[in-house]
Amino acid sequence: MVVQHNMQAANANRMLNVTTGQQAKSTEKLSSGYRINRAADDAAGLTISEKMRKQIRGLDRASTNAEDGVSAVQTAEGALTEVHSMLQRMNELATQAANGTNSDTDRSAIQDEIEQLTTEIDRVSETTKFNETYLLKGENGTSKKNIDLQAHDAGLKGSLTTGSDGTATFTMDKLKSGDTVSIGGKSYTIGTSADEVKDFLDKQGVKDEDGKEVTVNGTKYTYKTAKAANADQQAGAVTDGWGAGWYKTVPTDGGNGDGSTKKTADYADLDTISKVKGKFTAGAKSISTITDADNDGVDDNDKSVITAERAYTLAANELLKANQIGDTNSQAKVGIDDNYTAMTLDNATNVIKLHVGSAAVANTLSFSLHVGSDADMTNKINVNIDAMDSSSLGIKGINVNDDTGIAGTYAIDAISDAISKVSSQRSALGAVQNRLEHTIDNLDNVVENTTTAESRIRDTDMAEEMVNYSKNNILAQAGQSMLAQANQSNQGVLSLLQ
Repeated sequence: MVVQHNMQAANANRMLNVTTGQQAKSTEKLSSGYRINRAADDAAGLTISEKMRKQIRGLDRASTNAEDGVSAVQTAEGALTEVHSMLQRMNELATQAANGTNSDTDRSAIQDEIEQLTTEIDRVSETTKFNETYLLKGENGTSKKNIDLQAHDAGLKGSLTTGSDGTATFTMDKLKSGDTVSIGGKSYTIGTSADEVKDFLDKQGVKDEDGKEVTVNGTKYTYKTAKAANADQQAGAVTDGWGAGWYKTVPTDGGNGDGSTKKTADYADLDTISKVKGKFTAGAKSISTITDADNDGVDDNDKSVITAERAYTLAANELLKANQIGDTNSQAKVGIDDNYTAMTLDNATNVIKLHVGSAAVANTLSFSLHVGSDADMTNKINVNIDAMDSSSLGIKGINVNDDTGIAGTYAIDAISDAISKVSSQRSALGAVQNRLEHTIDNLDNVVENTTTAESRIRDTDMAEEMVNYSKNNILAQAGQSMLAQANQSNQGVLSLLQ
């Protein structure tokens, strides 16, 4: 028996210490709820868990970011709802102003309301904001961009082709004699032109040939080829052309022969005679041109009868008026070519070149919503909102107060374009909102599943740990008892010393 080394007690004490240590860890896990409280508990698990925690907290914040984005989009879209309502009212007013039953006082009152609505649209654009960001006034700063307005056809019959560079071409239906056309709210009848007269005469077989006849305004003209004077023809030469009262034959006796005395043509050729204004008769058929002494393309006796050339110039003027609405940069132009050469009666054509109006507006507001936990650009959702003031909508300075109601008629098209632009912007915002709602749902789903995975790594299985704790608690009690017994085992040495 020895007393210096009580190995039974030492062993019991060592095991008791092991059990106490394990019991302390179980107590810590049960108290904290975590299986991993320090890196030593599970080094690899801690690394994975912390990486997942970064993702979870990032995605939680991303979900909140997306919800903030929805709020911003809803704020902008809600304001545009009111802009839409005001534009619809303006459309109603313009339609009312276009009616011919209105007096000047009526249109003045309509114009007053339109101006108030336009001012309110500008105010809404200027003041709508979310978290100190103005949503409908465009990008902050002094720089502006020029936008092309929509091309308008002024209600004319024809086809409008719009280019990509602010240009357009309006091809008016070709007009011919007898056609009726409405231009600027007035109805006109197309009188016969010189080209149509020539075409008519050609179809009737009237040519610059000797002996051909045509009656103009009741006077019969005959074409004669030139005959030279000679010793036997003292009456002199007869020139080429169309004339009335010609010699039937050139007399040889110096007399009048059949009584005709005309030797010089009234009109040199068919081109010249077809330009005479009046009634042409060839054979059994007739055609009439307008009476236009001052050559302005309008019949002197009936202002509703005009030439096709005059109709084209009137159409060009109306196209210009229709496309000047909202043109704050004074860019609207019309002409016969790409240089916008002014259309006149001499160069009039049914193909009219058009440069649309334009307006200087603020740049598009653009901001990104970060909806992910990583610095990946695919985690950005861009929101773009155009400026929604009256200039951007193409209705700045819109006026329906005129004598005829045509200004109101043209305003309808401009307001329609504005409504379409607001609709397009609202649709874009609605699409972004729908996307964000799906993004939020997806983020919340990822957070939930990642949290579940992180819980399996980091959280304590309380039932399992309670089993371990109970086991270690019993072992600790047993160890304490055995340590006491081992310490008692050396007491037998005292009996040897007695």
